[in-house]
Amino acid sequence: MKFVDKIVQHGRRKLFYTFEFFPPKTDQGFENLVSRIARMVGLSPLALSVTWGAGGTTKERSLDLAGLTQVEYGVDTILHLTCTNMEQGTVDAALREAKERGIENILALRGDPPRGEEHWIPTDSRFQHGVDLVRYIKSTPEFSHFCVGVAAYPDGHPDRDTNEDVELDQLKDKVDAGAEFIITQLFYDVDNFLQWVDKVRAKGITVPIIPGVMPIQTYASFLRMTKLCATRVPATLMSDLVPIRHDDQKVKDFGVKLAVDMIRQLQRGGIEGVHFCTLNLEKSVTRVLESLGLAGNIPTLANRLISDMPSPPERTVTPHTAADRATKELASAPQPELEAGKGELNSAADWDDFPNGRFGDFKSPAYGDTDRWGSSALQNNAALSHWGNPQTVEDLTNMFMRYLHSKITATPFSPTPLSPESLMIFPHLEKLTRRGWWTVGSQPAINGVPSTDDVVGWGPKGGYVYQKCFVEFFAEQKDVERIVKRVQEEGAGWVDLFAGNVKGEVLTSVPEGGRNAVTWGVFPGQEIAQTTIIEKESFLSWKDEAFSIWSEWASFFRPGSQERTLLEGVRDHRWLVSLVHHDYMDPAALWTFLFKGDDPLV
Repeated sequence: MKFVDKIVQHGRRKLFYTFEFFPPKTDQGFENLVSRIARMVGLSPLALSVTWGAGGTTKERSLDLAGLTQVEYGVDTILHLTCTNMEQGTVDAALREAKERGIENILALRGDPPRGEEHWIPTDSRFQHGVDLVRYIKSTPEFSHFCVGVAAYPDGHPDRDTNEDVELDQLKDKVDAGAEFIITQLFYDVDNFLQWVDKVRAKGITVPIIPGVMPIQTYASFLRMTKLCATRVPATLMSDLVPIRHDDQKVKDFGVKLAVDMIRQLQRGGIEGVHFCTLNLEKSVTRVLESLGLAGNIPTLANRLISDMPSPPERTVTPHTAADRATKELASAPQPELEAGKGELNSAADWDDFPNGRFGDFKSPAYGDTDRWGSSALQNNAALSHWGNPQTVEDLTNMFMRYLHSKITATPFSPTPLSPESLMIFPHLEKLTRRGWWTVGSQPAINGVPSTDDVVGWGPKGGYVYQKCFVEFFAEQKDVERIVKRVQEEGAGWVDLFAGNVKGEVLTSVPEGGRNAVTWGVFPGQEIAQTTIIEKESFLSWKDEAFSIWSEWASFFRPGSQERTLLEGVRDHRWLVSLVHHDYMDPAALWTFLFKGDDPLV
């Protein structure tokens, strides 16, 4: 059913709401998201929406997920669709496949913007802006039946320097081209949003406006998403949030209350529905709806779907050879080599409540890319200017060194400033980077630090957190061969290695199916929580993303230029390496392994 027709049918008797999901990168994450959606269907959303990766990078998973929610769960689904930087014909193919799956609703988005370089050529010349996609769908007989929505930005578009009047005119153009509803980017300033709605209506735009609401899940994800979306954050919100930022449970509770208060204020302002950006997590959204008195009993269909789901897997020990032989020495410490899953216990809603690590658990529905509307971090022109025009390997080394020394606040691989915990291992990161092994991820070893610690703490108050030291970097093949030899001959089971290149070659010391929890926490009355897990599937997913970043960065420079030749050469010849040392009691263990003896690797 068309979304606008459902809004009319719903009437104004109570608030309606929709849920937004993104397709996880891994198969198990996808399967667990399907189970999670089956439960959330019981909350009676008016529709679900499924995001679309930049340039169609999640095309198949997006279509598969949208098809499942539309056909098997019988919930009207809005498929996000971006148009720029898409291969010729991809838009047509996606619309046809959506039609075959019974999908009637499309959120038409621009996605990655044109780069503004004189050599940039649109991949498909028909589509350079969101309005082009709207106009194309509505003017093409084969696709004109779709109900088309568009995005809007109450706090201003993150990629544009245009003023508000220009953006409102552009929104009006999209509606005039055939857009039938508007879903907004997330925001936290409700007064500003309601004033923006008045300005939209003053432009003669009458279609439904559905505000995007994202309950705060963790302090880190809140900072990341608000930066990505250029969201205005009220000073009062930050003053309330900052004092509790190290207690993840308090942050989550705060996020629920804030969302409830926002929605009630929106209702008083005449808003009839909201769009939840779930980040593929269910507990906070459920609690918000319960607080609003909107989470009734789960219908029979959803109960049947839940009863048909397999039971969560039990935790089982997965030892690491020689490391396992050292169990007696580490007997007093929590054992991290456990299968994720039993954390679900009585409720599968919250076993991945604290996805703090970049890797997270590859089985979690929340594992993957949280970019909502198909934009790339490399589209930040300010960041690009800081990275300059690298023409030599030394130029790249200097860029990574400048990041370590906080002279720039991001790299293409690290979109946020260097974290305070990285300062704990700063001399080692500096040594690796100066050597030309460009670090893109790391953490120090931590042994039972209180969860309230200002630097490494996370989770509820009263707990203790643990970390194994790991580091990731790009290195040349000859160096990778030396590292592999050292791990084989001297690692003694204490060091785990993953290394991969753009060609798909992978080297590892980890047995098939081996999993390595490198961050975990112990909290009163709870199962051990594992927030960062490194294993083959998650490493391969990150590897593919990392090498695609080199490709995208290279594309900002004209073909044949020194910059493009350099960046594509790095992509084609370097390896991504991940090293973990299991002895989290010794903060120097990994660095001693790398730097020790008469033949230091670095």
